[in-house]
Amino acid sequence: MINMEACTMPITTTQTDFRSHLKAYLDQVTNEKQTVLVTRSNQRTVAVISQEQLTTLLTAVSANKDSLAYAVARDKLIDMQLLANDPAVDNPQAYWERLNPTNKQ
Repeated sequence: MINMEACTMPITTTQTDFRSHLKAYLDQVTNEKQTVLVTRSNQRTVAVISQEQLTTLLTAVSANKDSLAYAVARDKLIDMQLLANDPAVDNPQAYWERLNPTNKQ
């Protein structure tokens, strides 16, 4: 389950506003890793995302869930705040310390 508080909410705008402020929106996409949803006059919406986000999403979708490629893509999606961190491992340091045989409780 995705924790929406940990994810960045997309910016929503109209096609007219997007066209009028194209550079500002594209700067937000590339510099701030924002997603912009543009509602078109026909009520269909398009998403504008960075190439890095697209590549990471495509890697995660196409990779085997047990593969290293999937794990790396998932970590990138978490870093991009497009996916919430796994609540089962909120504190990775504590998780790894628990597995260390010298720290048996």
